[in-house]
Amino acid sequence: MLSIFLQGFFMGASLIIAIGVQNAFVLRQGIKQRHVFITALTATLCDVTLIVAGVLGFGVVIERFPSLITVVTWGGAAFLFVYGLKSFYRAYKPDTLDQSRAEGMAGDGSVKKTIAVLLAVSLLNPHVYLDTVVLLGGISASHGEPGRYIFGIGAIIASAVWFYGLAYGARLLSPVFEKPRAWQILDFLIGIVMWGIALMLILKVV
Repeated sequence: MLSIFLQGFFMGASLIIAIGVQNAFVLRQGIKQRHVFITALTATLCDVTLIVAGVLGFGVVIERFPSLITVVTWGGAAFLFVYGLKSFYRAYKPDTLDQSRAEGMAGDGSVKKTIAVLLAVSLLNPHVYLDTVVLLGGISASHGEPGRYIFGIGAIIASAVWFYGLAYGARLLSPVFEKPRAWQILDFLIGIVMWGIALMLILKVV
């Protein structure tokens, strides 16, 4: 069960850490020291809701159509391969996690405005549903009972660790992740994790 938990943790972390407006907003809130706890909590709860929906939803579908597990496993492996390839490409052409990406997004606003903006940048991104509900949910189903729940818990903990770490450690992390080299290394490691999990999925069905 520990290996399944670690798969969920590293899979969740690999998907969450990708550069985007959500992470930039959390970073900016941390640097500004504005509603840090609420910012991290809201971002985490968004992920938790979607991960739980994926884990529970796919579990019901797989129980009714067991043969779908093979299709989902191959599909997940293919997606991970492509996602890993993109990570290697980002490592080749590194970006930066610059707080200026989130300028004007309620950085100094009220708690309600901060939550509203974070919900928007988190839930209005179509990729988040593919990453959490479809991909994490599908991969969790490949572990059966109770493995899918262990996998989901691992992904949820990864989300909480990342967002709280980013929010509270922003003042220490921001100088590091404003440098392309830091994201180059991180994206390369994400690519390795993605391809490693894709290989493990393939070995399950061959």
